[in-house]
Amino acid sequence: MSARILVAGIGNVFLGDDGFGVETVRRLSVPGSRLPEHVEVVDIGVRGVHLAYQLLDGYDTLVLVDATARGGAPGTLYLIEAAETGSIAPQAPALDGHQMSPDAVLALLDTLCAGTGGTRPRRILVVGCEPSCLEEGMGLSDPVAAAVPEAVRMVLDLLEDDRTAAPTDAVAN
Repeated sequence: MSARILVAGIGNVFLGDDGFGVETVRRLSVPGSRLPEHVEVVDIGVRGVHLAYQLLDGYDTLVLVDATARGGAPGTLYLIEAAETGSIAPQAPALDGHQMSPDAVLALLDTLCAGTGGTRPRRILVVGCEPSCLEEGMGLSDPVAAAVPEAVRMVLDLLEDDRTAAPTDAVAN
């Protein structure tokens, strides 16, 4: 039996390109997509606390899909191995249930695991996209919208062989 994998799209669709993760998992979830049975795809949006609690259900691998500002050109895709908390730059206060960064979610998960005896995923990957605009407004900018189909392919490739070595801070464009 294959290990359980959770693919979680995170971000705020009301802040332009911050909706990248949500749009990418929406496209992954369409009928006919080639997702293995051991993979669950969820639109977490801004519900970081919900994600931390869902991870207590026991997943071997977590793939976060999110807008990720790292200084590249808008629309640049990143594959990041998040081996430990602190590897993803925090973007919001840790206890804001609607604005939790991936780092804050993982820190909360560590606290929950310590209290429940659960374990965090063995492997955590981030498929990130360099945003162009994070201001109020709905819809992705052109370069980020153009990157979504490639992000979908990137996630599907990861799912085909979740043992594939993911180079830290690999850049695709």
